[in-house]
Amino acid sequence: MALTPLVYWAQRHEEIYLRVELTDAQNIDVHVDENVLHFSAQGHGAKGQNEYKFSLEFLLPVKPQVSYKSTQRQVNITVHKIQRGWWEKLTVQERKPVFLAPDFDRWLDESDAEMEIREKEEKRNRLKASRQKEEGFVSLKTVFLIVYNLVQFLGFSWIFVNMTVRLFIIGRDSLYDTFHTISDVMFFCQILASVEVLNAAFGVVKTGVIPTLIQVVGRNFILFIIFGSLEEMQHKPVVFFVFYLWSAIEIFRYPFYMLGCFNTEWKTLTWLRYTVWMPLYPLGVLAEAVAVIQSIPIFDESKLFSIPLTKVIGTSVSFSYFLYIYLVLMFLGLFINFHHLHKQRKRRFRTKKRKAN
Repeated sequence: MALTPLVYWAQRHEEIYLRVELTDAQNIDVHVDENVLHFSAQGHGAKGQNEYKFSLEFLLPVKPQVSYKSTQRQVNITVHKIQRGWWEKLTVQERKPVFLAPDFDRWLDESDAEMEIREKEEKRNRLKASRQKEEGFVSLKTVFLIVYNLVQFLGFSWIFVNMTVRLFIIGRDSLYDTFHTISDVMFFCQILASVEVLNAAFGVVKTGVIPTLIQVVGRNFILFIIFGSLEEMQHKPVVFFVFYLWSAIEIFRYPFYMLGCFNTEWKTLTWLRYTVWMPLYPLGVLAEAVAVIQSIPIFDESKLFSIPLTKVIGTSVSFSYFLYIYLVLMFLGLFINFHHLHKQRKRRFRTKKRKAN
């Protein structure tokens, strides 16, 4: 003979909550038929292991769809009211069934339930407003990144194509006037590249600040101090190799980032972006080092940027001493950035391989 379990109830304006005290319940059957909820299951209740059943005829109409969740200790049932409102009691019977009791863990008065609804509504509105604000920011950020990467791609592409065409048409002579034909666009692109440090610092893009800072500061030092301030350096072939290696890396990097703004990937471009830098980046640093070494005698002779210390040691400290230190820091930066880029490459292709599997 089936026994009756202990049942606890609570309500909100739109739902009825029932908690059936039945441990390790099995063969659970819960359904609503003509506004009567029927429950049956096997489990360990107040009178031990047995089959337990009960029925409840609700005070007002409810929806026939019932949801329930069984845990190790109980069965939680949710019934939805057809008409939103607060019931004075749960069942149509004058006297409350003896197995039914209020669930004080979930019990709320009508005013408390109204306050709970208002709080939930306010929370939803805050989340909605926050989401709309975030989506607006993301859209603005995405447009900014697309425009930035497009401008940089066009700039470095112009540099790379221009230098390549001039090399084929003019030949070796094009190496000696690279600075005067290319420098204006290179100045623009490298000044604009300073934005990447701010993007990394403020979280606009997810990349390391230190590696970005090393690359931007290092390139701008070569461009503005070594090439820009020394006219003698502007006619040397090393300018061609520095500019050509820089642009050869960026014509793959910037379109890769631009496609990323659209959540789009071109596998060939991805492979080139994470592979081309491996020979080109060290060669670029080597070309920069050659430029620094070639500039040292010129700085010594011109005394440009030398620090006067006449009152202290009776002479001045040549800027070339700083350049020797810079050479050491340059190769240290090469090691840091190479490690960073290699780790990015391994992580990228490991993730792609995992997705493929």
